Amino acid sequence: MWFLEGKSWVLGTILYVGLLVILMYLCNGSEEMGFNWPSSVTSMYILGDSSVDCGDNTPFYPVLHQNVSLHPCNGSDHTLVPQLLAKKMGLQYVKPFYSQNGSMEDLLNGVNFGAAQATIMYPRSRSYQTLNQQLRQAFETIQLLQLQLGQDTAKSLIESTLFYLSFGKDDLINYLVDDESATSPGYNGLNFTHILVDQMINVIENLYDANVRKIVCMGILPLGCSPSVMSIRYNSTIGDKLGCENDVNLLVLEYNTRLEQRIVDLNLKMRGAQVIFCDTYRAMMEFIFHPQAYVVSLDIKVFDPKRIKKEHILVLILLVQIIAGFEDAKNACCGEGEYGGTKGCLSPDMACPRASNHVWWDLYNPTEAVNILLANSAWSGDPLPAICRPITFEALGSSHTN
Repeated sequence: MWFLEGKSWVLGTILYVGLLVILMYLCNGSEEMGFNWPSSVTSMYILGDSSVDCGDNTPFYPVLHQNVSLHPCNGSDHTLVPQLLAKKMGLQYVKPFYSQNGSMEDLLNGVNFGAAQATIMYPRSRSYQTLNQQLRQAFETIQLLQLQLGQDTAKSLIESTLFYLSFGKDDLINYLVDDESATSPGYNGLNFTHILVDQMINVIENLYDANVRKIVCMGILPLGCSPSVMSIRYNSTIGDKLGCENDVNLLVLEYNTRLEQRIVDLNLKMRGAQVIFCDTYRAMMEFIFHPQAYVVSLDIKVFDPKRIKKEHILVLILLVQIIAGFEDAKNACCGEGEYGGTKGCLSPDMACPRASNHVWWDLYNPTEAVNILLANSAWSGDPLPAICRPITFEALGSSHTN
């Protein structure tokens, strides 16, 4: 922060205030003032894990969460990437599946089938959902739309619905902490990631057969840098206390790279389909290794004019506090133990004073500040270009399937 001195400070302050107004409009103007981009996407169906659900869509989650976070989000589902993107597309908040009242209006607005701790493969606990369970719920919803609206109308609706898929994180976490599976003969990490990718591709093909034409697959974030993995490795002989765990991140990269390659093939194979891969790994690594490069908050305080000196009575002084980047890219804002990754966020009272200063919220979920940056990048390529390929969410929203 700086203060203007001398006779020119009045003019300088006025110009500075003007720049702030423009900046605030550019950051918030179109959304806060109610303007939405016209979109060919009429609704969003969300399937995934804690990256799309804060636990509200998981029956008995507060009882069955075990040693993971009771509060896997620093806020509500509104702070997660798919909901932020839905807002940018001019869509309403996508309600969780278990809060639906069965009305056609709710189904037409979209459904969030996602559940915290959901996995692609079989979960460690039967209390958590799998991808196939969520997919079955989605297909049952499609069948209900067909019965209520007729085949042709339902087909048109499904073709304009965006299916958002975000899985794999919990599968790899379970694999890493399950010594039995990790040491089984012929069952190594690379084979496991290939199985996960095969399952995801099968799901995309099944959705295409059900007339789904707009699909987004989110990659896995760098789990090797997460507080959970860093905490596990901290107490082991192979722990690297100075940086991320490369062997874990290599598994993540293998999954992401293979999934994107298969998606490229699907786009050539499936006529009229638009399948997008979003590289959350690369985006998160930017925030982790260049934390000071990204503005995460802008707070403005206005002083009481009565407290201003007489000669300055006509001038409005703005104190601007700009937090340029993240202060902590390693420790969880809400958690216990080394890196805050031994136990998850069991109560909001455990959280750090300012979550926006952190990259990580809990064991392996990012903060709302990171989610906003991810959503902005996925939407338009700003601040991070080309994390969603082959096109951005904005381009997807303005395109029509053939």
